[in-house]
Amino acid sequence: MTSVQFDLQPSLSNDVIKLEPLKNDDFERLYTVASDPLIWEQHPNKNRYQRSVFETFFTGAMESGGAFLISDIDTGEVLGSSRFYDLYHHRVMIGYTFLSRSCWGKGINRSLKTLMLDHAFQFVDEVLFHVGSGNMRSRKAMEKLGAIQVGEENIQYYGESPVANVVFAIRKENWKQGV
Repeated sequence: MTSVQFDLQPSLSNDVIKLEPLKNDDFERLYTVASDPLIWEQHPNKNRYQRSVFETFFTGAMESGGAFLISDIDTGEVLGSSRFYDLYHHRVMIGYTFLSRSCWGKGINRSLKTLMLDHAFQFVDEVLFHVGSGNMRSRKAMEKLGAIQVGEENIQYYGESPVANVVFAIRKENWKQGV
């Protein structure tokens, strides 16, 4: 673990969205978003829209200590979730992100990742992302953000079987240069 005091669950916001630490009583509001099967169609666990499967996901999010509830800054509407995890030395992971389909193609993911990356790079030199190998939508989003694919590995998400993922990275110096 790093000696730097990286807050994995700060409250963050910009002019579009607000990120707040995920709480147990956020389950129903977040499940309302997650219950859309189309959100998960390219994800390794395509059944995450099912309540029992999402309950396992949510438990993992709560236990991670780094999960966020994402909401619209103006309306308060819940848009999805993301998290920081696996903080180690000068590196942290960002992932487990899902957003309501109403957000797709509107720059919300970029806005979200910008908030998280700006926060992370105050404390670490590199941010990594796991993306399901068949999730082309997320892979393209990573490339648009300037992330570079650096490997592949099988990842076991909380309470699930291992699945093939690609690993993307963004280095602090590249992020600051806008690359």
